[in-house]
Amino acid sequence: MRRRQFILLAGVTGIVPPEVRSSTVQESGRFDEIAKLISAKMAEHHIPGVAFGVLKNGQITARGFGVTNVDDPQPVTPETVFPIASISKTVAATALMTRVRQGRVDLKSPVRRYLPEFRVQDEIVSREVMLWHLLTHTPGWEGQLTAEDRGTDTLNFFTAGLRDLPQLASPGSVWSYNNTGFGVAGRVIEAVTGKSIHEALRELVFAPLGMSRAFSRTGEAMTYRFAVGHRQQQGQPGVIRPFDLSTNVTAGGVATTVDDLLRYAAFHLGDGIGAQGKLVLSRALLEQMRTAQLRKNSTDDEMGIGWQLRRINGVLTAAHGGTLGGHCLHLQLVPDRNLAFAILTNHTDGWRLIQDVERATLRSYEGLALKPNQPIGHRGVNEAMTAHASPLTKQPSLEAYVGRYRRPPVGTVEVREQDGKLVVTNQTGGETSNTTIVFYGPDVAYAIAGSYTGMPMEFVRNQTGAVGWIRINGRIAKKADI
Repeated sequence: MRRRQFILLAGVTGIVPPEVRSSTVQESGRFDEIAKLISAKMAEHHIPGVAFGVLKNGQITARGFGVTNVDDPQPVTPETVFPIASISKTVAATALMTRVRQGRVDLKSPVRRYLPEFRVQDEIVSREVMLWHLLTHTPGWEGQLTAEDRGTDTLNFFTAGLRDLPQLASPGSVWSYNNTGFGVAGRVIEAVTGKSIHEALRELVFAPLGMSRAFSRTGEAMTYRFAVGHRQQQGQPGVIRPFDLSTNVTAGGVATTVDDLLRYAAFHLGDGIGAQGKLVLSRALLEQMRTAQLRKNSTDDEMGIGWQLRRINGVLTAAHGGTLGGHCLHLQLVPDRNLAFAILTNHTDGWRLIQDVERATLRSYEGLALKPNQPIGHRGVNEAMTAHASPLTKQPSLEAYVGRYRRPPVGTVEVREQDGKLVVTNQTGGETSNTTIVFYGPDVAYAIAGSYTGMPMEFVRNQTGAVGWIRINGRIAKKADI
């Protein structure tokens, strides 16, 4: 039976319940130590609610902390629904792989095989860009485009609106986090199933995997206990209103619970058999999704099919994070160690907790830790370098990096030298930020002052060896004179 009394948690706000434990499994000492860390980080970063769960050797331990909503405080439990934002991309990839298993989809086929009217500004790219490019974030165009809500016609309308979208890179050449590409992938799912994306995800993923509390419509998700998003307002967390799940469903529009998310993780670590005992994906296709398709230029991280890959002490991890409307979230698989874990938060600063809890979980359960100055890439949620990186003693010549970089149609980036360091001015979506960066390795840097101190940035070189792109928070801008 769950305790329902309330206690005060210093540093959050108002009335907060104690953590709510899942009663299905025995809590381990390691889990309890991480739970203490979560409580401490919630207080430090003013995060109202967290759901955390670990899947180890087939056994799930899950716990809720804090409240769903500071204005109407209900305890977070393992059954509380959170938007999972960009973790939805792995769901979209899983759905497409079920069609691959049935021979209805070939990832190396052009998008036009399934969407004959598809086009972007470059006609050659329009003909040749493949599903594989969409699922590996390498179609080469701007990725942060918004889908206008048109009901069941949303993804069709969104895809048709890309006709004037220019290229920033040739397909497959430069990794750049790409919601736009996953929106097109969602439209392909609709085309090959003959169903809306909502129906398709339910029939291809949610129902077969037994995810009874997984949704892609706001109106459904909000009928269950729901963790609303918060941001810091006058020194206290305040609710962000209004809230809607992303209309670009396959890029970031799924909501579910930590329990169901760990069932999903168990499927991906398993043999492809669903909740009803039927084959959903072959083990080979699941492994293909976790197999490196390419390296994220200038970093040690790689990209699978939907999953973001990183090796820590030589051990493969497959992960995805997400950020949406005051929520920050993370799901990670460690296949060789039969481990998965999920961290769900309901605050814009939740990424600060996530990075500490992720690293503590890997260290506590498996003794894994990033190497000093290991070049890491964006995985769908902010991640600071300051915990494991330090500047190079001898910084490189800065001249090659200076210049103006473009991200049509969303913004520009200016890189200039000032007092022996690079200052990056990022103008995106009507907002401007200034950041001073230092290099911690070849072509990899991080912010030491200004917006998002600690955020990694990468410079990517073209085939001639010249700097051709800057990548900020996973998104590229192309150098104007290249």
